[in-house]
Amino acid sequence: MTLERVVVTGIGPVSSVGIGKDKFWANILAGKSGVSLVTLVAEQYMSACRIGAEIKDFDPLQYLEPKQARRMDRFIQFAVAGSRLAVADAKLDMTKEDATRVGVVVGSAAGGFQTIENQHKILLEKGPDRISPFTVPMLIVNMAAGWLSIIHGAKGPSTCTVTACATSAHSVGDAYRIIQRGEADVMLAGGSEAPITAVCMASFAAARTLSTRNDAPEKASRPFDKDRDGFVMGEGAAILILESLTHAQARGAHIYAELVGYAMTGDAFDIVQPCTDGDGACRAMQAALKDAKLKPTDVTYVNAHGTSTPLGDVAETVAIKRVFGEHATSHKLAVSSTKSMTGHLLGAAGSLEAAVSILAIQDSALPPTINLDNPDPACDLDYVPNTARTNIDVQVAMSNSFGFGGHNACLLFKKYGE
Repeated sequence: MTLERVVVTGIGPVSSVGIGKDKFWANILAGKSGVSLVTLVAEQYMSACRIGAEIKDFDPLQYLEPKQARRMDRFIQFAVAGSRLAVADAKLDMTKEDATRVGVVVGSAAGGFQTIENQHKILLEKGPDRISPFTVPMLIVNMAAGWLSIIHGAKGPSTCTVTACATSAHSVGDAYRIIQRGEADVMLAGGSEAPITAVCMASFAAARTLSTRNDAPEKASRPFDKDRDGFVMGEGAAILILESLTHAQARGAHIYAELVGYAMTGDAFDIVQPCTDGDGACRAMQAALKDAKLKPTDVTYVNAHGTSTPLGDVAETVAIKRVFGEHATSHKLAVSSTKSMTGHLLGAAGSLEAAVSILAIQDSALPPTINLDNPDPACDLDYVPNTARTNIDVQVAMSNSFGFGGHNACLLFKKYGE
């Protein structure tokens, strides 16, 4: 069976550092932090952590009719915005497409937590008869994918992944496989998350996974730094347009990069902690390289999962060394964590960071890891500290995503060439 080649033709990021590809990418290269004091959660419900990568300038009515917006949780609104941005960026005219050949794979880790909290409050204060009839379709995780299918008229393969922080990387990988097998020509793929809610924030704070650097929010997310004290919650979405190369060429689409490798593994180790020897992550990267028929030395850049947690950053560093050996330890391989700027978007992190990897190839630039002021001796690779590098020929970029439960995903993008 001959597999279709798969390319990326549209990018739709929605994040605290920028909405839309151009603003997002400019701020990433400028090393701008999107972390600030949280305003979405009332102060009395905040615990030790009061910061997050909150999107302050998002207006759902730029992308939706008021009636539609009222029937969507914030995470669905983000997904719709990302999809509209991606479709516009790809110059994809859905009225000219065979709707049965256009599909959607979009996931979320948490889904509609704000809806759950709001409706539970109504239940307690006003009784069951006052619960909104739209509660279930606002909160269930698959409704981001469902709404995108409806809004864009996509009647092809439609599904939703839920693998914690690996969710949207799996979404992109699954969409890639669907096109490879010839089951669709175009896929909208990615993830969306709106976890800056009272219960979500308090739950992660109770697990002591969040940074409590409240006095300097923009300095709180500091992957690979000795003084890191946890991750910073982020919100937003990223939707990518994937197409078969044949389809993209036929319509004269701009091609950002080719998706050439994808793999997923399980740690089978712990519900929240990574393997200390990086085994699961290591095997995911190795399998993705095998899928892409590439050698470790072919890779220019790795967008690390890099959450700014004490255990996670060291485990990923160990895994990268196991996979890349001297190519990594001699600093020939650049590695960075853009969570230092965007915070951790949980289920939407993978597709947002895939977008970063694609743009690194497109613009020959390496995004920085900001706040890397005091490197952890156990994290001794080239993490592109604090300042972006330009005029770098990025031939191949890898994007890593690892989720609670031991879910690992790895994507490989390559500069497009005939």
